[in-house]
Amino acid sequence: MTSLKQVIEVTEAAVFHINEMMQHNEEQGSFLRVVVNGGGCSGLSYGMHFDKEKKEDDFEDVQHGLTILVSREDAPILMGTKIDYKQSLMGGGFTIDNPNAIASCGCGTSFKAATREGTPEVCD
Repeated sequence: MTSLKQVIEVTEAAVFHINEMMQHNEEQGSFLRVVVNGGGCSGLSYGMHFDKEKKEDDFEDVQHGLTILVSREDAPILMGTKIDYKQSLMGGGFTIDNPNAIASCGCGTSFKAATREGTPEVCD
């Protein structure tokens, strides 16, 4: 496994909420896997899920006590990405700021990258 440093940054606020979800879903001891999937309004979409297993080609980093995994295939598209958690009067949620996204959809989870195309889906 290779270090994930400088690929993505996960803020302390985001890690706090991720840890709460891990506890609520009985996923303690899991890792956070950040992925890029085909689909979404713009062709690609972000995904995050808990994973119990590391893969040999994963990039790995520990930030604020949380182990984060990104596949070698997704790392170039996520290079420099910042994942944060924002709270407002209307609620809260995760935000993803990716400097490699050349276009994005209003939903906030779909994007287009210059280096990899996806197949756009129709947004409702």
